Amino acid sequence: MLDILSVTSECVPLIKTGGLADVAGALPKALGTLGHRMRTLLPAYPGLVAKLTDTRVVWSDPDLFGGPAQVIFGTVASEASGGEGTGATEILLLQAPHLFDRAGGPYLDLDGVDFADNPERFAALSWVGAQIAMHGTSDGWRPRLVHCHDWQAALVPSYLKFAGHGHIPTILTIHNMAFQGLAPADRTEALRLPWHEFHADSFEYFGQISALKAGLKHAWKLTTVSPTYAGELMRPEFGMGMDGIIRDRSTDMVGILNGIDLDLWNPQTCDTPYGLRTLKKKANARRALAARFGIHAHDAPLAIVVSRLSHQKGLDLLAECLPEFIEQGGAVAVLGTGDKALEQAFRDLGNRYPGRVGVEIDYDEELSHLMFAGGDAVLIPSRFEPCGLTQLYGLRFGTLPLVAATGGLADTVIDANPAALAMGVATGFTFHPTEPIALSFALERLLMLFAQPDLWTQMQRNAMKQPVGWDTSAAAYIALYESLTSEAAP
Repeated sequence: MLDILSVTSECVPLIKTGGLADVAGALPKALGTLGHRMRTLLPAYPGLVAKLTDTRVVWSDPDLFGGPAQVIFGTVASEASGGEGTGATEILLLQAPHLFDRAGGPYLDLDGVDFADNPERFAALSWVGAQIAMHGTSDGWRPRLVHCHDWQAALVPSYLKFAGHGHIPTILTIHNMAFQGLAPADRTEALRLPWHEFHADSFEYFGQISALKAGLKHAWKLTTVSPTYAGELMRPEFGMGMDGIIRDRSTDMVGILNGIDLDLWNPQTCDTPYGLRTLKKKANARRALAARFGIHAHDAPLAIVVSRLSHQKGLDLLAECLPEFIEQGGAVAVLGTGDKALEQAFRDLGNRYPGRVGVEIDYDEELSHLMFAGGDAVLIPSRFEPCGLTQLYGLRFGTLPLVAATGGLADTVIDANPAALAMGVATGFTFHPTEPIALSFALERLLMLFAQPDLWTQMQRNAMKQPVGWDTSAAAYIALYESLTSEAAP
């Protein structure tokens, strides 16, 4: 059995702003079913300690980046049982009120602005992760390997290296290269980083500190969340200034697809009035979805959008292309928040096409389950997408994904091209390049195939058979963990 420390800024079911939380919450469960133990370290944002059971203090420091701190061990029950994993997830909450006990979200204040001390807040998280890796916790637990997620945990390998403990295996997983943890150079000492390491081969990045670059340089292995995205990161248009480092470390980069929690995203027990044991039941969920959004389009494909409304997600392209889709017979239900201009663009579409477009500017996990249960297709026109979970939810529920051919979207959706249709293996629609004309053509193909019920039903059945859980991915992580711990063994 391997003991593994996961360091992350968010984790389901405690705190979530995006797909990182889903992955950080699902991976320990999947590893547990294969006989390994992962404890997850994350900040004690307001209210999280109360969600744990069997709590005890296992680490403390009177001065962690400006104030007292302690780590509280506890367990949190899974949101669903059965399927891939059961039992409680082991959590380590970093309780540091001066850093994390404040209004707002994990990263932004109530006005949607980054907390000014985010570099210190997440350096503290990384520092504690390194301390636990070096010395263990007071209850006798000590990991053999540290798995770090994104820039918020990316300083763990650096702190270990600078403390003379670079022999402890570390993995950094890049969930999204767009966020790099930048800070001014004059905060080097405040972040407990040595000035002699402020250079291009360490954490210096165009005159600033980059936590992500530090991790890319110092972690034993790098992973990202799909094979295609691993390759894309070596190209300037996706690498966002870090592509040279990724190319230099290409032999240390592994692309491992994310999975989804098959318990939480179970068509037969989802949080809707209707299970999907058969596709006939999907028609019931579809009626409930249409009623919820005020859509009257019984014979048209009802597409859904469940997304952060942003340029990255290609939602500006979708807003441009949807009028043609709607006027040709389609209908759309939209759930999401984000860029204010995009929120207004979708509201305007709802006002322009009443009964064909329904829009809710909100984040609503329960409603998203109904949308996947009842939707005919899910639209994901992302300009880049490291892995994406939305298309996996769509496959699981027979809600056919229409996706840009990038990152994990390209790795998980089989396009309904003539060859795939002839072989009976298509599971959705892909398009390239990520431009309006290509997206419009994909939407036209969706309309054409929806008008052929036998083909559409076959694609739904194909989609629902796709392996979208964690079995294969967890096995790949374990193989990587075992290779690193074997290499580290004396």
